[in-house]
Amino acid sequence: MSIADTFKQFLSNIKVDDAQAISDRYGEITRALNQKFRDTDSKTANTLQVGSYGRHTGIKGISDLDMLYIMPKGEWETYKDGGQSKLLSDTAAAIRARYPKTTVRVDRLVVQAVYSNFTVEAQPVFEQDDGSFKYPDTYNGGSWKTTKPRDEIKAMSEFVSDKNDNLRRLCKMVRSWKNKHGVGIGGLLIDTLAYNFLKSTSDYDKKGYHYYDWMSRDFFSYIKDLPKQDYFAALGSGQRVKVKKNFQRKAKKAHELCLKAIEAEGNDNQHDKWRAVYGRQFPATEKMQKAAVLEYKSKPVRMTEEYPEDVFAAVDIRNNIRIDCQVEQNGFRPASLREMIRDRKPLMPRKKLTFSIVETDIPGEFGLFWKVLNRGQEAIDRDCIRGQIVADDGHRRKIERTDFKGDHVVECYAVVDRIVVATDRIHVPISANQEDDNE
Repeated sequence: MSIADTFKQFLSNIKVDDAQAISDRYGEITRALNQKFRDTDSKTANTLQVGSYGRHTGIKGISDLDMLYIMPKGEWETYKDGGQSKLLSDTAAAIRARYPKTTVRVDRLVVQAVYSNFTVEAQPVFEQDDGSFKYPDTYNGGSWKTTKPRDEIKAMSEFVSDKNDNLRRLCKMVRSWKNKHGVGIGGLLIDTLAYNFLKSTSDYDKKGYHYYDWMSRDFFSYIKDLPKQDYFAALGSGQRVKVKKNFQRKAKKAHELCLKAIEAEGNDNQHDKWRAVYGRQFPATEKMQKAAVLEYKSKPVRMTEEYPEDVFAAVDIRNNIRIDCQVEQNGFRPASLREMIRDRKPLMPRKKLTFSIVETDIPGEFGLFWKVLNRGQEAIDRDCIRGQIVADDGHRRKIERTDFKGDHVVECYAVVDRIVVATDRIHVPISANQEDDNE
């Protein structure tokens, strides 16, 4: 496959695959609210699909779907003076009354309707004369705030036509990257960064799929050098988009991976290099797939590795989590594995490893799962690849031992409503034991 065909297949692989179910749920909620506030059965009137899905930049696995329900103007008198919580409660009650088996809960800004593969967040709003919307915020006694999603949707649509459809495609590819590497940035920030990048250059105004390798390289080069700041001005609306956590370090790594993938053009491992950037949805070459099978067929190895997109309802990273590992051995002072790797200190066998969460911005409760993947020839020889995804035992930690050499990997997955919302990984490069060193 040419590079153009490969990226075209990649974008096909990450296309939203449950659009009908999403449309049905939007319609059900809209009808429930129209029945409550307008005594009509319409599934489409007085609503606006917003967020990534509304801007047509969402991908397969999208789990956080946003909609505005435009309230009748006459209801403003009912809620305007401190009625933020009541408006959200009335909205939730209307959805529950129509769909009593659906889990419905009130959050600070929205009403969440939880389904098996995604959550619809319905936000009741009052439209203003300039096309913006006032929405309720229940924090600290309640207030009314303003949002301008139509400006963002309009900017996206206009820019898509100016840039040969490359904006939305780039937004989708970046979402695949953030899911692969656990980059907890929101969809509006991704769309804004992609918009700003393409606005900064005319190199891709007339380019198509054949240049998506270079476009990937240049995008990550652009965002890795952005100044670290608390927010960016959203495309179209100019409203502040909060930066949950700086993304520049992981963007720098992505840029380096892109350079390696471009350098490997024409080689058998080229697609594997791009999969390191964008994940398993990027197509693998048939030759490499066969080679991998033959390699393992030479040994009686059980293919036991599991992948989060196959185990959970979806992977839609929107938060951050960070793990570290404490390395212990009798007679030695405990040390941080990340610090050992940074300082290029070898990790030898017969050490106790305790992996734990050291940082997260996930609000509320979440489930935690672990994956330990052994890599290298010794893992193959021992038939000990592992890689199963297992639930945390309740202590928010995973204890392992350095049994044999290899560049192993430990990953964690934070799960809310069966959706992976944050992930992190740490490499465990176990060096050769003393006998191996003396050979």
